[in-house]
Amino acid sequence: MNDSIKREQSELAYSAERENLRPKGKKIINPWRNHPEYNCFGCCPENPIGLHMEFYEDGDYIVSKWHPEKNYQGWVNTMHGGILSTLIDEVCGWVVTRKLQTSGYTVQLNVKFRKAVSTTEPELTIRAKVTKQVRNLVYINAEITNSKGELCNEGEVVYFLMNQEKAKEMGFLHCEVEDESNEQ
Repeated sequence: MNDSIKREQSELAYSAERENLRPKGKKIINPWRNHPEYNCFGCCPENPIGLHMEFYEDGDYIVSKWHPEKNYQGWVNTMHGGILSTLIDEVCGWVVTRKLQTSGYTVQLNVKFRKAVSTTEPELTIRAKVTKQVRNLVYINAEITNSKGELCNEGEVVYFLMNQEKAKEMGFLHCEVEDESNEQ
């Protein structure tokens, strides 16, 4: 096989691989983006030391793709467990924001570390969904997988849900995805 055919096949394989890494579903519009005091470590794009997470709705799941960096290591080339826990906590917060259309806060966060995550990992997928709701408590399961699809972390999170009045006091009105905001 000549070099140009090999190169073309390699480029097609790379393109297909990158397509599989893109988040599926509709991009969630950040409802906090215009709040004057918004500076979330997890999702604020202007936070200079933040994680800059973005979120997508894919069926029952909220999904984020994230690229590890050496600044977030605990040990040499190994992601810090606190950062991995933050990724899980943040995606669960967005489950509350988008799926339940309110605000809330974490009351319990349990993370199981199944496989070490390298800071050189090309991309992580963080996803979560509601598993149960009892009054103003919502139970959410989350996971982090590496670019090979291997399960690295699992999270079980309990969020306290604010009532609509309290959420509104904090500046929350609603959370849309891109297609919904264009329809209005």
